[in-house]
Amino acid sequence: MSKQEIIICSNLRDDLERIISSHKFDKLFILTDNHTYRYCLPVIKDIPAVENATDITIGVEDVNKTLETLAYVWLKLSNSEATRRSLMINLGGGMVTDLGGFAAATFKRGISFINIPTTLLSMVDAAVGGKTGINFNGLKNEIGAFAPASEVIIDSEFLKTSDYENIISGYAEMIKHGLISTDENWKELIKFNFDNEIDYKSLQNLISKSVGIKENVVEQDPYEKGIRKSLNLGHTIGHAFESFSLKNESPILHGYAVAWGLVCELYLSHIKCSFPIEKLKSTVTFIKEHYGKLYFSCKDYDKLYEFMTHDKKNESSDSINFTLLSDIGEININQIVSKDDIFDSLDFYCETMG
Repeated sequence: MSKQEIIICSNLRDDLERIISSHKFDKLFILTDNHTYRYCLPVIKDIPAVENATDITIGVEDVNKTLETLAYVWLKLSNSEATRRSLMINLGGGMVTDLGGFAAATFKRGISFINIPTTLLSMVDAAVGGKTGINFNGLKNEIGAFAPASEVIIDSEFLKTSDYENIISGYAEMIKHGLISTDENWKELIKFNFDNEIDYKSLQNLISKSVGIKENVVEQDPYEKGIRKSLNLGHTIGHAFESFSLKNESPILHGYAVAWGLVCELYLSHIKCSFPIEKLKSTVTFIKEHYGKLYFSCKDYDKLYEFMTHDKKNESSDSINFTLLSDIGEININQIVSKDDIFDSLDFYCETMG
C-alpha cells in the first residue's frame, strides 16, 4: 500500500493549490455531504485550482454510508464522464472519506483522491491510514478496501464548523492513540480543557501528535497483520455498541461508541493483562465526564455479543479477538476473551458509568 502524504496546514489555500497542481488529471470532483457542502465547501471553492470542479453531494451521517449512496456516487462520476485520470477530493467527516475513498478506489478500478477531513474524528482516524468502506447488512464497515488517499490535508480551522459532540467524538480516537503510545501523551490528552472556549491552536498540536502515532503504526503494518491491530483498542465492543444503536434506530457517533468501548476493554485489560487500576480509573473518569452513557440492560448482552462475533478481527466465528494493554503503550494483540469475561466488562460499564 502506497504511503499517504499528511499535510498539517498552515495555509490551506497555498497547500491545496500546490497539491492539486502536482496531479495530472482530466476532471476534478469534490464529494461533500449536505453539511460540508453548506459550511466547508465555501472555504475552498474560490481557490482557482478547484473553481471548475464538479460537486457531488450526499446525505449526512452514518445512516447514509450505504451501498445505495455508493452507487449514487458511482453514477454521478459515470454520468459526468469521469475517467481513470480523474481526481476526487473528499471534503467531510469520516462517512465522506470512508465512502468517497471506496468509491474512488473502485470506480474504473481506481482513481486518485485527496482527503480533506473536516471533523476531528476524520482528521485523526478515518481519513488517515487507507481504510475505506461502507456499512452493510446492519454491520459497521462490513464492505471495504485498503486504499490510501494520495494526500490528506488537515486544518483545524474546519473544526470551527463542528459542534461539541462531533469534536469530543473525534477526541475518543486521540485518547486511544494516547493509550497505545506514551504516558506523557495520554496524560496530556485527559487533561485537555473542554470546559471553556476550545484552544484550537493547542488542539491542532495534539492532532499532529495523534496523526503521527497512527501514521507510524500504519507504516509498520499497512494491512493489519500485526501491530496495526493496536488501533482496534476500544473498537471490538465499540462497534457492537454502534451496531446495537443502528438496530434500534438510534444511531450514535462513532467516537462515543469507541469511548464506551474503551471503558469495557480497559477493564478487560486490567483483569487479563494487569493494566494499572489507577490509569483505568483516570481514563474512565474522563470518559464519564465527557461522553455520558449508552443505556442497555443485561437482557441486551447476548445481542451485543452476537454483534462482536461479526467483528472483522476475529479468527473464527466462535471466538472474540481483542487488543488489550498491560500498561500505556504495552500492547497485546490477538487476545481471545471468553463470553463470561465480556459480560463482566459490560457489568463493569453499567456499574461504573452510572
